[in-house]
Amino acid sequence: SHAMFANTTGDENVAVGKDALDANTTAGGNSALGYASLTSNTTGAKNTAVGNSSLYNNTTADSNTSIGWNSLSANTTGAENVALGVSALAANTTASNNVAVGAFTLDANTTGGENTGIGHAVLSTNITGASNTGVGFTSLLVNTASNNTAVGHNTLKANTTGDENTAV
Repeated sequence: SHAMFANTTGDENVAVGKDALDANTTAGGNSALGYASLTSNTTGAKNTAVGNSSLYNNTTADSNTSIGWNSLSANTTGAENVALGVSALAANTTASNNVAVGAFTLDANTTGGENTGIGHAVLSTNITGASNTGVGFTSLLVNTASNNTAVGHNTLKANTTGDENTAV
């Protein structure tokens, strides 16, 4: 099954599933549950990945929590992210300090940091926008800007490049 196949000096790791944590060499404190979860991780520590391909490409980033199929799967070096839901933060690569709770929430985000999305498909097309907060079904759905706050069902759903808006 190749779980923790390359581990040399890493300690306090748990890997359950085919190819889970299989590239890990020296990192410790990781938990990987599911096919190919944390499979590319080499030195990233204190990560938790639960679900098929969760944190799949994570290599050196620390302190990420990913629960759900394909969640945080493209992440390489982004740290201290939380993704809960199918494809939550799926495209995130280097951005840090994001929180995505809900299926497809922040799923296109790559480098935008310090975003919070709670609800189905919140901030779904955000790629580089930072410091946004969206709470509610599809709030800030097509947003690509920064410093927006939307609370409620469909709030600021059509906003694309407008910055520093607040809608409740």
